[in-house]
Amino acid sequence: MPKKPAIVFYRHTNLFNYPETFIRTQGEGLQHFTPYYVGLGRVEQLPPPVERTIVVNQGGVVGKAQEMFYRVWGIAPRLYRQVRKLDPVLIHAHFGTDGAKALPLAQSLQVPLLVTFWGYDATAKDEYLQRSYGHRLYLRRREVLKREARLFIAVSGFIKEKLVKQGFPPEKIVVHYNAVDTETFRPDPAVAREPVVLYVGRLVEKKGVEYLIRAMAQVQVEMPDTELVIIGDGPLRPKLEESAMKLLKRYRFLGVQPPGVVRGWMNRALLLGTPSVTASTGDSEGMPTVVLEAQAMGLPVVSTVHSGISEAVSHGETGFLVAERDWEMLARCIARLLEDETLWQRFSRKGQERMHSIFSVHNQTRELENIYDRVLRGDI
Repeated sequence: MPKKPAIVFYRHTNLFNYPETFIRTQGEGLQHFTPYYVGLGRVEQLPPPVERTIVVNQGGVVGKAQEMFYRVWGIAPRLYRQVRKLDPVLIHAHFGTDGAKALPLAQSLQVPLLVTFWGYDATAKDEYLQRSYGHRLYLRRREVLKREARLFIAVSGFIKEKLVKQGFPPEKIVVHYNAVDTETFRPDPAVAREPVVLYVGRLVEKKGVEYLIRAMAQVQVEMPDTELVIIGDGPLRPKLEESAMKLLKRYRFLGVQPPGVVRGWMNRALLLGTPSVTASTGDSEGMPTVVLEAQAMGLPVVSTVHSGISEAVSHGETGFLVAERDWEMLARCIARLLEDETLWQRFSRKGQERMHSIFSVHNQTRELENIYDRVLRGDI
């Protein structure tokens, strides 16, 4: 059997934390290419296959020194040699900031560079990006990236619009949705649903969790047995816990949890709340993977008209979408789904059907590999 061409998935960080399961899912879904993962180091949470992973920091004092040298100067001879031995046909960098950092590697190997923009990298204001060295490097190289990268992949039409407004060539941008593994994310009918509203994600401004807490306070006036379960962590956790303690009767903050635990809660809960907002920095979502995973699990979604969410959630069919920060309407939509079992069943069924027909790994991987083929043929 002929050897499958190698693709490098580049991430300028450790590989991979739980919130980045989508990158690993995308790589492992490939059928006609072999994915190799290149980054700074490994983490225990969700390591990619070790035999297909190349990292700068292999541990110890020397590894840390090599990582720091690479971060500051962009020099990593051993990593370059290892990647060159793979003879990759292209490099696929994830996040625009990492695309800028992968440019020298792509130029050295003389292979096409593809860059996926996921959210903040296309939406955050430049003055916010200026605050960190890595983001400043992206801003310095952004014009070169526009010229040198072969293709930019936007995870939603909203992200494509943002890139075009920033001067990225429209003819070099394609929209490709993230995928959900519908074999892994599927409901177990033997598990009983509970009066739980679930949130999964980072506890940062753009996630809008404060509005979900306010909404749940109103819901619990009429439905005191309904519980808000929050999975995730972030800088706003202390403030959000304080707010929940003042406003809510029943709630839990569970912190970061492994994928199996998250799926378990998706199977137990009655709906997912994702009240995303545009942050003060301009940071916005691309298309939250958790929204796809929840619907595949038969979990209706109550969210906001924000970024690519409206491309993932069909309003009035698989969930409800309200205006950003409108916690009162959020509460009404949550209550309606909790009260109307027939409506809940219809949304649950339609959500699963939509994920299987549009967002499944099988369908989205086929489209991604078609993009790779077109790039390698020179069609785009």
